[in-house]
This record gives sequence, C-alpha cells and structure tokens, in this order.
Amino acid sequence: MNVTPLEGLSSPSLAERYRRRDDKVCGLFGGHPSVSADWQRRAAALDAAAERRADRRLLAQALRAYHARLPKHEAVSRSLERLERPDSLVVVGGQQAGLFGGPLMIAYKALTVIQTARYAEGLLGRPVVPVFWIAGEDHDFDEANHVYVAAADGELTRIRIERPEGPRHSVSRTPLKQRDWEAALDALAAALPETEFKPGLLDRLRKHAADAPTLTLAFARLIADWFASAGLLLLDADDPELRALEGPMFRQLIERNDELEAALREGERAVKSLGFPLQAESTPGSANLFAHLDAGRTLLFKREGRFADRKGNVLFSRDELLSLADEDPARLSNNALTRPIMQEFVLPVLATVLGPAEIAYWSVLGPAFERFGMSLPLIVPRQSFTYLEPNIAKLLDKYGVTAEDIVREGAEKKAQWLAEQDKWRLEEKFQEVRDRFAGLYGPILDTLEALQPALRKLGESNQSKIMEQIDYLEKRAVDVLAKQHEAGLRQWDRMRLSLAPQDRWQERVLGIVHFLNRYGPKWLDAWNGVPFDPTGGHRLVEGLLDQA
Repeated sequence: MNVTPLEGLSSPSLAERYRRRDDKVCGLFGGHPSVSADWQRRAAALDAAAERRADRRLLAQALRAYHARLPKHEAVSRSLERLERPDSLVVVGGQQAGLFGGPLMIAYKALTVIQTARYAEGLLGRPVVPVFWIAGEDHDFDEANHVYVAAADGELTRIRIERPEGPRHSVSRTPLKQRDWEAALDALAAALPETEFKPGLLDRLRKHAADAPTLTLAFARLIADWFASAGLLLLDADDPELRALEGPMFRQLIERNDELEAALREGERAVKSLGFPLQAESTPGSANLFAHLDAGRTLLFKREGRFADRKGNVLFSRDELLSLADEDPARLSNNALTRPIMQEFVLPVLATVLGPAEIAYWSVLGPAFERFGMSLPLIVPRQSFTYLEPNIAKLLDKYGVTAEDIVREGAEKKAQWLAEQDKWRLEEKFQEVRDRFAGLYGPILDTLEALQPALRKLGESNQSKIMEQIDYLEKRAVDVLAKQHEAGLRQWDRMRLSLAPQDRWQERVLGIVHFLNRYGPKWLDAWNGVPFDPTGGHRLVEGLLDQA
C-alpha cells in the first residue's frame, strides 16, 4: 500500500490553516490534536464537568435501544458497556444520512472517528469510545436522497428517491413507501456493472430496506453493517429517547437565547478579524432552534418575547417553549450552531471529527461554549483520500500523467494529448487561413466603405459568415480526429471520472457502494490499515488491497 500526500491542491482556507496549526486560527479553538498536552487538558476538563452533562446511564440506555434496530455485533455491546464507565470518553463525528450509504467521505469520517478513538485511548490510557452522530433532524431531504455510481457504460449515474409530497419534516420523520425503495434499488441494480460482488451487495441493501425504513434508519443499518466490528456506536439526533435527555439544555438555550446570540456574534467578529468569511452566519433575531410542527420543521425567531416563524406568525410564548423543553423535547430541534452545544451536553466529547466546512462554522462557537460553562472539544480534521484504482494507475502510467494532473487540470491535459495526436496541425492551419483571409478581406471592407459607408456593414456580415464556415469546417475536422482516437479519449474520461468526477474530489461524489461493487467488502476493511494522521490532510491511496 502506498499513501502519499496530494500536495498543492488545498486552498489557504480557515480549515487548512487550522490543520497546519496556524497559531492565530488555533486560538479560535483552544487546542490542536497534534499537541499531546491538549488531549490531557481536554480529558481533565471533561472530568471536572461530569456532573453538568446528561446522565451517562440513561445515555447508554437510549443508545442500546437504538442499536436494537440495527445489525448486531459484540464489539458494539462492548462499546456500550465502556460508555457506561465513569472514566470513559468519546470521539464523535457526524453526517446527514445518505442513500445507500452516501458518498465516500462518510466512510472516511467513520474511519477517522474510529482511528482517533484508538489513538486517544493509547495516548490517555483510558477508554475512548467512537460515536457516529447521524443528523437525522435535518429536513433537507435532497441532500440525503441520492448516491452517484459509475454505470456499466462509464457514465456517472445518480440514483435517488424523491421526497414525498407534503410538509418538509426532518429526514428521520419522512416516511417512505416500499415502492420508493424498490424503484431506487432497481435503478441501482441497472446502473452498477456486473461483478462477482454485485449480487451480495444488492441482497444486503434489499434486506435493510425490506420494511420501508426512513432514509436515516436505512443509512444507520448500513453504517452498522460496515463499521460495527470496530465498536462504532451510532445515534440519531432525532431519536426520541435521546431527545428525552436533552430537555435541560434546550431549557438553557431558550432561557439564555439573547446571551447565545451575543456570543455567536462575538465569535463571528473574531473570525472576520482574521480575514475569513463566515461559513454559517447567524441570522439576527434567530433563536437558532427549530420546532417540529404539523407544517414541518420550522426555524424559530424572537419576536417581542415570543417565538415566531420566519413570516412573523407567533407560535409559542417563552413559557410555552420552556414547557416543551421540560415535557416534550422531541418537538424541539437544534440548528448547525446549537447542535455542537447539545452534543457537548449529551456526550463526554474528547474530540470531534469535522470536515473543512464544519471546522469553519465551529470556529465561531468558542464564546458560546464559554457562555454555557463549556469548552470546545479537540477538533480533528476528517481524513481525506483519493483512491487510485489499479486500472486507473495503469492509465496514468500509459499517458505519463499523475493523479494530481487529472485532479487539477484533467480537461486541459486531455485536450493537450489530443492536440499532440494531430500530425496535420489542424489548429495551426485553420488559424493561418483565418488570419490570411482577414488580411485579404480588410482592403475590400475599406473599399466598400469608401464606395458607400452602408456597404461596409454588409461586407462585415459577409466576412462573419465566411469565418463561421471556416470554424465549422475546423470543428468537423477535429471531430474526425477525435473519432480516430476515440478509445484513447474514453480512457482519459475514465481517469477523470475516477479521480475527479464532476471536477470535484472523488470522495464527495462517488458512493461507497460504487467501490464495494467493484472490489467487495474487503476493500472497506482494508482502510483500517491506512496510517492515521491526527492532522488530516488529503492523501492518495494506492494498492489498498495488496495486503488484504
């Protein structure tokens, strides 16, 4: 196995400067995973604040009940037992659900959570449990309802489930019908190329969807299938049993909402002072909380001591909202800026694994955490990878390019290669014709203008039509050239589809199931052998299955 950094492809973003331990940026977070003393300091802070968190026994009870709905594994049972120990801590990372497991970056986040927990346990000499937080309370169904795979014809295909008609409830509260799942599974079966692993993969997916689950539950079953052997615990942010533990923090967020808003503004000013844009700017007057209503998941705003929707329609008095926090917290929901605070209340979070955008919006949260008597956990950048498939590695060698070349300028390199196949120098010759024609036609235009000024416009129109015909003939000639090298161009397209689909990072587009269909379950297991780097970074992985 070869694991090498993909250098020079990261922008000088806030997340990248944090990863590289820029002192000014690290000051927004209070620590860094590359510093051993920061791990010790964070563990000590959690021990001191243990009484201010949710009841650990009830937390384990809620997670045990949730896991009863998922594939079972002894390692998960052991993790639940360890979570109940008063000296245990957790590493947590989360993501919204994705159809059939979603894109590769979700697997990489789960892997990072697992590896970080192992790393921290070795560092601290005490139990550290990996936890994956599924953001099932989000209501953006279109973010969760699709997956991309490369079809048998080499084209990128999106498989999706349409959102049911009606109010926009959270993904965990959006029921799906069996026909929805069957249509998506049939579309996936038609798109995936035939391999020895395809029947088993589809059988597993059909099993998890047999009772027409929500997208969140089907996703949780798959993640449990893939990572339970590592002891990864799963929780759904919209799980009613978990929500029952969150009432005290919802009460604080309601009672001290003006303080929360002021603290977020303070954090935003600190980020802006370093010259960075805000990833998730708080909205003036927003309570940074949602309510689950018949009309859907609704963002709340403060209006003269009451809480209203965006249009100003009053929904709750302050006392009514506090009663919900005490008696029915499942009707409340966090937004992106209050979810981290709730996570801190529910779990003994030693570290949280975040992607680049998440690191950017967590950067404003320091003052809010302090206002609620908390401190930020250690932020561990999610490990980021591009997987170099064996057949793609051979094509890179054949054409004398690197993975970085394809990711950075694949279209340009492809055009350059095609131009090199042009022994007739078509572009040069056609440009020469255009230049000579323009030179010959110029005096004619001058003569026409002298003869009658209006004739020049007619002459320019005539010149433009002739130029269009020259352009058309050049395009036809280039098309013929491309046809002669069609096989080679398809290989260039295969390199781009694998390494930079849609001109984006591979991990953000191609689904986990795309690779499981090609390489089987051992492919996913082999990622456990990739060396862990607590500072993250984007790395190219080759020969993953050589040691499997």
